[in-house]
Amino acid sequence: MTILDVFAASSAKKTQPDDTDILDTLKREHDEVKELLGTLIKTEKATARIALVRQIKAALVPHVRAEEKVVYDAIIAERDLNSKVDGNEGYLEHKHADMALKKLESIRPASSPEFTAAAKVLKELVEHHIKEEEANVWRDVRKAFDEDRRAEMNRAFLAAKKKVKVS
Repeated sequence: MTILDVFAASSAKKTQPDDTDILDTLKREHDEVKELLGTLIKTEKATARIALVRQIKAALVPHVRAEEKVVYDAIIAERDLNSKVDGNEGYLEHKHADMALKKLESIRPASSPEFTAAAKVLKELVEHHIKEEEANVWRDVRKAFDEDRRAEMNRAFLAAKKKVKVS
């Protein structure tokens, strides 16, 4: 191993600076999941679809659980009624996505029209949720929390994601 390999390995471990805004991290992860869901819809081979569903689950489940704990709970705790509604709506939409993902995982063969339909529903649910969250919840976060607090939230979000077990 060369010194360049050691440097690259240590750089790869630290993917973002400590002062990253939670909204920047969420945006990056939203874009990644949307891309995976788009690929899933276009993919026809059953084995590739199954692998993509596993990858989507591994990305989505820790994201939503940490987001609920760090972002939704924080805005629900605010005095603003709209923030409380937005946070609770996010929880409900996450439940619907969880159910759609479970349904998708249960369908065999993965090359069936039923699987394709379930994949499309999951994609539509997630994309609708992301659109609303980025407009409403993020407005609430910007209004309630300054840049330093959002950086703290990001650190808490990343730590919370690591604790989520995906089965």
